[in-house]
Amino acid sequence: MARSNFSRIGLFAAVFGALALSACTANDATVVSTNLSTDSDNFKVPRRVVLYNGITDQYIQKVEGFCSLQPSTLGDVAVVCKTDFGYVKHIWKMGDNVTVFVEQLDPKQVSSSFYTVVFKPSVIIPNIEIR
Repeated sequence: MARSNFSRIGLFAAVFGALALSACTANDATVVSTNLSTDSDNFKVPRRVVLYNGITDQYIQKVEGFCSLQPSTLGDVAVVCKTDFGYVKHIWKMGDNVTVFVEQLDPKQVSSSFYTVVFKPSVIIPNIEIR
């Protein structure tokens, strides 16, 4: 039993060490971009997401708030936004003439010298339902 826990700790230390070493080779812009993306995906950065039709030159839809953009290989884009009452999700099927762009509304202070790592216990530890 103790050996199994030792193996897990060793694996965690190896992964953490690899992440630390990979951070040494990144330039400041890459680190800042990664940290902004992490904060955005954790609903800490206000954004404006716009769907734009290139043929009609009109906005199709605009979403503003603390939103995370999740593109898919299936040709659709999901936007998940945090509200005072919970979360909402919009899914757009993309066409040839539609462009999506995301604008960060306010500046955000993030580090340019190290990566931000976020551990969420609710993701690591499964939710067990007892019936």
